[in-house]
Amino acid sequence: MKITIIGTGYVGLVTGACFAELGNNVFCLDVDSRKIEMLNSGKLPIHEPGLQELIDRTRTSGRLQFSTQIEASVAHGDVQFIAVGTPPNKDGSADLRYVLAAARNIGRYMRGFKVIVDKSTVPVGTAERVGATVAEELARRKMSYGFSVVSNPEFLKEGAAVEDFMRPDRIVIGSDNKAGKYAREQMRRLYKPFNRSHERTMYMDVRSAEFTKYAANAMLATRISFMNEMANLADQVGADIESVRRGIGSDPRIGYSFLYAGAGYGGSCFPKDVQALMHTADEYGQTLKILEAVESVNEAQKSLLVSKITARLGQYLTGRTLAVWGLSFKPNTNDMREAPSRTLIVALLRRGATVRAYDPVAMQRAQRVLMLDLCDEPQAQARLSFVSTQAEALYGADALVIMTEWKTFKSPDLDVLKRSLKVPLVFDGRNLYEPDTMAEFGIEYYAIGRGAVPAYSVPSEV
Repeated sequence: MKITIIGTGYVGLVTGACFAELGNNVFCLDVDSRKIEMLNSGKLPIHEPGLQELIDRTRTSGRLQFSTQIEASVAHGDVQFIAVGTPPNKDGSADLRYVLAAARNIGRYMRGFKVIVDKSTVPVGTAERVGATVAEELARRKMSYGFSVVSNPEFLKEGAAVEDFMRPDRIVIGSDNKAGKYAREQMRRLYKPFNRSHERTMYMDVRSAEFTKYAANAMLATRISFMNEMANLADQVGADIESVRRGIGSDPRIGYSFLYAGAGYGGSCFPKDVQALMHTADEYGQTLKILEAVESVNEAQKSLLVSKITARLGQYLTGRTLAVWGLSFKPNTNDMREAPSRTLIVALLRRGATVRAYDPVAMQRAQRVLMLDLCDEPQAQARLSFVSTQAEALYGADALVIMTEWKTFKSPDLDVLKRSLKVPLVFDGRNLYEPDTMAEFGIEYYAIGRGAVPAYSVPSEV
């Protein structure tokens, strides 16, 4: 099939490359000429495992192309995927200007029936606005080409997006009206390769499909904030949240996914989608009290490690050097949007600390966003450095702070870690290590929901 993907961000690139891998002819459009030049030179604007190889292979085969030519993109695809960004407005609502601009261009240049697919995460009712925008352009042209707007939300996890797309646990397709029946058949053909072992596609009305995406992310965010609240209480009562997690996760009604306590969620989805869903509720005169609590807990959780650090080292950190391992909001991505590391690093610098930061992938992007976070604080900027190895961050530091659960951080040489630090002190925002093991190595260890673990010396005869 001939497919157009409008937007070469995270969702657009993965969607386009994966559909091309399955034999479709895919045209990826973006109005950012620098991004298109980068993609056509073989480079990617994002880090996602497996995506580079997929794009290289499908571009070489001729099934995937990147362009800024809007009219050509509309002419190419019988199915037009809108996969542009929907950043939050100041009031928390989703900014739909890019979605509606894409719809306007489709209406301006279409020359026959088009299936228009909202792949971007959008509020309930957006498909109707997209349809109205296309219809306005057709009316202006005095044309009457048919079209149908379909909702097909993505459920990709950053860091595992290619695998998620190729092996989906569900495919949600929302369509309405008579034209929607034809669109549904086109979408069924497109997704047929994913349904060979068993049917994964769920068909529903458009508004339900739009709502499903927001409800899914809100539920996952709720699980994270719930576990973080339980972890904070576990610290007070002397329980170990990791034992609690295993105890409740073994219940099949609960399960283990998204039950890890930590330094708060971030990224491009959960924060803005929770806010957007609350804004939608407000428009309908409702208050989502649970989600208000979820957001409040998450904001507080991002500062939890700062509180643990200052409780141990003092409110004023002038003269202290902190090593930070992990900057991206999660492993296997360079995404710094709403990353808890940003909150932590800015807070430490404002208290006078010197920070040496390391991340396996996100260094360039982290440097850019943190300089913007500190744009009016040149003295704080001067005390922030980015080092080339995780070992380099440690040397002579007063403590290590872990903010992202990269695999490379999970099994360090604890003897070397202890010798490298000025003080054998670790603050772990992702609960990577066992408290007893850290104590045996003489490392003072503060995690999330596991209590403070003082170091103790192993007797020489042991």
